Amino acid sequence: MDKNQQAIERMKEQKYEEAAELFNAIIEENPQDPVGYINFGNLLLHMNDTERAERFFQRALELDEQAATAHYGLGNLYYDQSDYPVAQKHFQQAIDIGLDEADAYFLLGMTFVHQENYKLALPYLMRASELSPDDLEYLFQYGLTLAQSEYISDAKSVFQQVLNSNEEHSDAHYNLGVIALYEEDPAAALEHFQRALDIQPEHVLAANAKKQITDAMNTTDK
Repeated sequence: MDKNQQAIERMKEQKYEEAAELFNAIIEENPQDPVGYINFGNLLLHMNDTERAERFFQRALELDEQAATAHYGLGNLYYDQSDYPVAQKHFQQAIDIGLDEADAYFLLGMTFVHQENYKLALPYLMRASELSPDDLEYLFQYGLTLAQSEYISDAKSVFQQVLNSNEEHSDAHYNLGVIALYEEDPAAALEHFQRALDIQPEHVLAANAKKQITDAMNTTDK
């Protein structure tokens, strides 16, 4: 196992000081190799040392402006700071350079979601779910963004896919309940809201929606 692999293993074990020593040695041995700076930047992100992490990622880009994972690291850094326009720029650059990974597409899509540009987010969230079809978070967020973009029937299909993989997904049930209300099917909506509450009793949105339906039904019956 080389030093880089050893350092990554130390990171996984949360032995950050040992990982830092190894990454530092790698940089000293190969000061013109951007990989060492990128890995050290990722370690610093794990340690919440964002100021130094940014410097390491930028140094990697000075050595190789085509270092996609350095842009990805900066994207993560700015995303965590809620600076979504700058994060968006770096995720886009990482993908344009050739980083064809689900996380990059997902996070790029989410930068648009946080800026309420839902339709712009859709192709990236769709691509993330294609690249990682077993990741229900990617699929769910794609469905949610379809709904926010008013593609209701497509969103319904995606939420049902989520439930096909995990029938205990309370938020998928909640959103299917909202869609059922939109389709003027209060009985189906009530069923989904109740199912969400059975799974997650503290689901406030489902509880409020259920109460509104039952109150309306009680008023109608009087």
